[in-house]
Amino acid sequence: MKSQAVILSEQGAPSVMRLIDVDVGEPGPDELLMEQTALGLNYMDVYQRSGYYPMTLPTGLGLEGVGRVLAVGGNVSAVKVGDRVAYGPVLGAYARHRTVPAARAVVVPNDISDEVAAAVLMKGMTVEYLMCRAFEVKPGHDVLFYAASGGVGHLAGQWGKHIGARMIGVTSGPENCKAAVEYGYDAAIDRLSEDIAARVRELTDGRGVDVVFDSVGKATFDASIESLAVRGYFMSFGATTGEAPPVPASLLQHKGSLYFCRPTLANYVDTREGLELSAGRVFDLVRAGVLKVNISQRRPLSEIVDVHVAFEAGSTTGSTILIP
Repeated sequence: MKSQAVILSEQGAPSVMRLIDVDVGEPGPDELLMEQTALGLNYMDVYQRSGYYPMTLPTGLGLEGVGRVLAVGGNVSAVKVGDRVAYGPVLGAYARHRTVPAARAVVVPNDISDEVAAAVLMKGMTVEYLMCRAFEVKPGHDVLFYAASGGVGHLAGQWGKHIGARMIGVTSGPENCKAAVEYGYDAAIDRLSEDIAARVRELTDGRGVDVVFDSVGKATFDASIESLAVRGYFMSFGATTGEAPPVPASLLQHKGSLYFCRPTLANYVDTREGLELSAGRVFDLVRAGVLKVNISQRRPLSEIVDVHVAFEAGSTTGSTILIP
């Protein structure tokens, strides 16, 4: 089958991505062939494209998509031809047609659109593993969450509110702060004009938060450490400004017997059971109206270079989806 896909022959700036004609073969054993209708955009895509994460070249790019099953290989029984499925993380999503390991695909409920599924699956599973399993957020917890105006951040604010935690978001600018509050945060801190740690102490009567979810890395490490309560948890799950510095055990001791963890989604959905658990929780909350998905940008796959430029610059809000 003739199709198109984004291929990298080198890593670097967004301009290294090329949308080219490709041949897509029939699905092998344990695989399915799908025609994709909507693709999710995640910051991991930037890490992989830029060279922050070394990759074997040439390679596809993108980690999640939604579409219709066109054919299935041997040993596939969980899905059938005609099903709408979503998957992630599986490298090579930036394409119109592709094969996917059937074990990584889940059927999309009838009352969730392709676009919503593409915008929510991996971002929602990220929130699920962070707030339900890596650290179990409970009613009454004080939670600090960075990038509160992004796709993951919007879902985290709503999920935390549903649990009964007090959610404090960090974002940039008054408009983004206002949007964060609309998506579940009790308070939003403007990192451009406020001292994050000082504001956290003010909001928590000097105590600090039970857990910090920090996707920024190097630039916010000190503020995150200073925002934690005694025996607080520092969950580092991204590095948009570079890796967090090495963490001496003595620092964790002297700052209040803190815990530092660097989890990743891949280790929480590495089994079929883990994937179904996480995706099921996400879809259930979308269907219940707990999670409202903010799709702020819809762009054709042909504009992928411009999409990455804006995404990496931090000029987007909410979720971005790509239309193949």
